[in-house]
Amino acid sequence: MKSPSVQQLKYFVALTESEHFGRAADRCFVSQSAFSNAIKELEATLDAQLVDRTNRNVTITATGQQVAVQARLVLRDLDSLVETARGQKEPLTGELRLGVIPTIAPFILPDALPKLRKQYPDLRLLLVEDQTQRIHARLMQGELDVLLIALPWEMQGVEELPLFRDAFCLACHENTEHVDPENYRFSRLDSDSILLLEDGHCLRDHALAACKIRNTQKVSRFAASSLLTLIEMVDADLGVTFLPEMARGSSLLRNTRVKLHSIGDRSYRTIGLVWRKGSRRVDEFRLLGDFIRDSH
Repeated sequence: MKSPSVQQLKYFVALTESEHFGRAADRCFVSQSAFSNAIKELEATLDAQLVDRTNRNVTITATGQQVAVQARLVLRDLDSLVETARGQKEPLTGELRLGVIPTIAPFILPDALPKLRKQYPDLRLLLVEDQTQRIHARLMQGELDVLLIALPWEMQGVEELPLFRDAFCLACHENTEHVDPENYRFSRLDSDSILLLEDGHCLRDHALAACKIRNTQKVSRFAASSLLTLIEMVDADLGVTFLPEMARGSSLLRNTRVKLHSIGDRSYRTIGLVWRKGSRRVDEFRLLGDFIRDSH
């Protein structure tokens, strides 16, 4: 009996998660027609209907749901096989797929990556920048090897390696009318004066927790969709925000009138690496963590 290909299994898992042929095809970097044909070939190989195409939205059949569970296990086993083979090589050589969140990438990577390439010239580092929840999902699906994120963040099936603390700072226009940064007190902030990122960005949750923002009336109803937008809003003095210390002197603040002010060492997030439990590349990940910590 003919067996499904690895590519077909990856496509089908992507379809079960996207529940849309077009989005799943985009995620797999293929045309929708090629993607659809691969799913049809998988159904023919298994002699089973995996997808109900009668509705506008994709519906995975009961058999399809069971196949998806087994497909994920097969793909994880294959990923483990590859990791075993890589483990026989020198550390930090070959391909390494790193997921990183947008509130870390622009502050750490521009300085760290050239040094990493120089020290480990045989390392082929592939980067994916996205929100924590999304890169965690891709990690567990075997699409990524390790994540560089801000902790704490509730995740299942992973191991964490804390690297260093990243303090929060008050960020405001240098001539802001919203606060006296030299005599900052949270209680003195006006209503709707705190600008934050949209829900889903861990920086929002960490800022709320670390900076002890309990009075939600002080948080603006308008949230920024990206870090760049948030900084532009602060630069226009539409409010103040809280940025990590690692943003100080970064290119995102260059050519703006946004200034950072320390607010004490009790408000911070922890930067760390995260990988799947049982990964055979733990030694490599710890070596990468040491490099990032020393570089920072």
